[in-house]
Amino acid sequence: MVAATTQMLLTTILQFILTSLTNAASAEQWRSRSIYQVVTDRFATSDLSGPPCDTSQRQYCNGTWTGLTKKLDYIQGMGFDAVWIAPIVHNIENETAYGQAYHGYWSQDITTLNAHYGDETSLNALSKALHDRGMYLLLDVVINHMAASALPTPFSAYTPFNQPAEFHPFCFITDYNNQTDVEQCSLGDTNVALVDLNTENQDVINGMYSWINQTVQKYSVDGVRIDTVKHIRKDFWPGFAQSAGVWTVGEVLDNRTSYVGDYTNFLDSVLDYPAYFALTSAFQNPSGNISALVEVVQQTQSYKVHAMSTASFLENHDQPRFQSLTTDQSLVKNAMAWAFITDGVPILYYGQEQGYSGSGDPNNREALWLSGYQTQNKPLLTHVTSLNQARKAAINASSTFLTTPMKILNSNANSLTISKPPLLGLLTNVGNASVSSWGVLNAGYSANANLMEVLTCTKMQADGQGGVSANTATGQPMIILPTSALAGSSLCNGGQATGTGKGNGAFSIRGALEGGTQWLLVQLAVFGSLLLGLA
Repeated sequence: MVAATTQMLLTTILQFILTSLTNAASAEQWRSRSIYQVVTDRFATSDLSGPPCDTSQRQYCNGTWTGLTKKLDYIQGMGFDAVWIAPIVHNIENETAYGQAYHGYWSQDITTLNAHYGDETSLNALSKALHDRGMYLLLDVVINHMAASALPTPFSAYTPFNQPAEFHPFCFITDYNNQTDVEQCSLGDTNVALVDLNTENQDVINGMYSWINQTVQKYSVDGVRIDTVKHIRKDFWPGFAQSAGVWTVGEVLDNRTSYVGDYTNFLDSVLDYPAYFALTSAFQNPSGNISALVEVVQQTQSYKVHAMSTASFLENHDQPRFQSLTTDQSLVKNAMAWAFITDGVPILYYGQEQGYSGSGDPNNREALWLSGYQTQNKPLLTHVTSLNQARKAAINASSTFLTTPMKILNSNANSLTISKPPLLGLLTNVGNASVSSWGVLNAGYSANANLMEVLTCTKMQADGQGGVSANTATGQPMIILPTSALAGSSLCNGGQATGTGKGNGAFSIRGALEGGTQWLLVQLAVFGSLLLGLA
């Protein structure tokens, strides 16, 4: 009886541990991540060859999931621990007035994979390779529409939704201030129409909820980025998110915080488009409007979980690359730093680290293999690596870093000071030919604390009141951490600190999973089996 009870108890404990370890990543777990976004067709080919890829032709260039898997060292080497891939489903195959569907956003059959990228085996291999490294997979999905290269709507070309009742009566959006128009009419034009699904139709609702649930499970997806969220009624999204069972981040393309923020009541997170527009305006030249960026920060504190319910970015596949707006490298580095020192989950769009400068679609979808994946003598790659390291150091040094809203301590026409303890960020838009200075009386450090400016690894010291004074002769951003926060980090040689840091240093089962130890799962299973045998 005792042996049987012991065996039952051990079985229960083992199942609980394994279930906890393999649980889908939560919104809270995603907050500590940093995301590298790729256009699958343009990141890496299966044999890592470097074929020509003329973005202006809008053709498939043969990037694949296998190629991406082979180049994960490159991504992880910069400190990223999540990868956002393009939509995976079957798209329009024929040539259109806008080229081919290499980007993945012109769905026709959501039950079949896009064979240009690979097959089930190669997609699962990518997912496994990411998880073996402790990295997350973020899957892009298109729920709002199906694509048509000619009208009237070719219902028979679609799977599984191929009945007229499963689509809204056809109309193109003409008034973006009319939410009904936005939600029930179609994007695109007569060359490529994005035909609007009727997401009030119960068959469509059930079909989409079932599809996302099965897709997440089949490919062990950790998070879902949702395209064109504002084009579907809000009360559709909670059920979709619940069916996905993983972190959801929605694209709500608008510059108004009042409009975008409300979607955080229906999904875990939104892409921080209001900050994106303000950020690019603030840092593309020395006369940029920093006050507008400060105002956006203040407004996002009214979101469901403040700005922690956002994902921050400077570039993506829909917007011009920042270096098409300015080539001043000081301005570029300041703007890049924003996402890593503020509240949202940071996202870097592939190629930014290589200095890519394509303007709008299709020029901003360059093939990364044309860069040779160089890691030496690449200042922006070094910069983003340091940004990732600084953020990780701050997370490890403070158990409240990810849950404490940032504060703007000071701002003026050309600079601002961001406090997110223990990190202090000093940004400026003066450009590389000018000097910028900061005097931060209320920096929040202890008196005479030893500090490090981590982008240059320059030692500093707080004053007797914990304040900080700093200046830069070439308009560079500055990120300051206590040297004690760098203990155990490769950043700035660990700060040459003697302290051990605080916060998240203790080993935990959840921490072990986030460290990527598939080994731990195996060992626990073996250990549990032995215990059950002994019982």
